[in-house]
Amino acid sequence: MIYLQTLSLKPAAKKQKTFPFNLPLVKNFTEIEFRAPITFFVGENGSGKSTLLEAIAAGTNSAVIGGDDLERDATLAHARALGKQLRYVWQHKNHRGFFLRAEDFFNFTRRLQTMTEELKEIAEGFENEYSGYALQKAQGVVLGQRRALIERYGENLDANSHGESFLKLFQARFVPGGLYLLDEPEAPLSPQRQLALLSMLGEMVEEKAQFIISTHSPILMAFPGAAIFSFDSHPLREIAYDDVEHVSLTRAFLNNPQSFLRHL
Repeated sequence: MIYLQTLSLKPAAKKQKTFPFNLPLVKNFTEIEFRAPITFFVGENGSGKSTLLEAIAAGTNSAVIGGDDLERDATLAHARALGKQLRYVWQHKNHRGFFLRAEDFFNFTRRLQTMTEELKEIAEGFENEYSGYALQKAQGVVLGQRRALIERYGENLDANSHGESFLKLFQARFVPGGLYLLDEPEAPLSPQRQLALLSMLGEMVEEKAQFIISTHSPILMAFPGAAIFSFDSHPLREIAYDDVEHVSLTRAFLNNPQSFLRHL
């Protein structure tokens, strides 16, 4: 399912001179057509792929996992400005899904751990205020909230590896029919766990989800039928998997690592 169909820039945006409107990405922006359920943004750091993904998140008022609310996050001020200058054409406007930056994941696990500990402390504190049925009822509400968090995310995400916790988060928060904006989700994942994420993406596409993903991972980019947009040239252009520089470089290195290492 494709909810967000096209993305273009309002003419007034190209007249602005401040960041992010002075980026080559923005100055040469034409239109992106989302023709596949999974679209990858690829390119070198600084090419603007994360900036555009953040702008889409801000412009579509996406829910945020881990970070501050989009309207309050100071680091996303530029994304909010750009997001207001984008035109969005929808087949069906979607309020499901979320925006996730890999760097925000660790804030999320800490916040979740704090919440479960605080709920336990609140329940224990009721023993000094209530007794009998009143105590049972008060503790039941709070411990029920704590139990729901544990059932959804696990007893302790911090006790798992980062990759394992990351995948558990996706398992808990992916729902059918969502629009998901993921910024470098491969960051905490080993190659094996990236394959597990690929499997999840496939399952969610079957459940009518749409993904726009900024990535450096040749493993994720290999998703069958995905569209890949290169941010290393302007205007942006859709390219084949074998033409992605990360893919060709990784393949060349694995085929003959010594040809690279002898120059060190």
